[in-house]
Amino acid sequence: MKRQWSIILAIIFTIIIAVFAVINVESVEVDYLFGTAEWPLVLIILGSVLMGGFMIATTGVVRILSLQRRLKLAEKENAKLKNELDASKQQQEQLPETHVEEIDQ
Repeated sequence: MKRQWSIILAIIFTIIIAVFAVINVESVEVDYLFGTAEWPLVLIILGSVLMGGFMIATTGVVRILSLQRRLKLAEKENAKLKNELDASKQQQEQLPETHVEEIDQ
């Protein structure tokens, strides 16, 4: 259900941006470091939204990759600890019963 609400909100947000962009069709002057240019405001608005979406997606991908790397390290550590536990159990089983009783007391 959470995913459905996210999709519905994304569609509503997209419609609002599209209506806002279509209403603002006049040309505006855009200053760059190396000069200026005339661009329709609708392109500036849509380009800004796309760049913002790209930045958010990039941040999300970096976060996911970081979490996947941490998960792999945790799984390796977990496997190592399980192997150590199994080895310890095997050593304990091999000890004579009298020696085990002395350790327990």
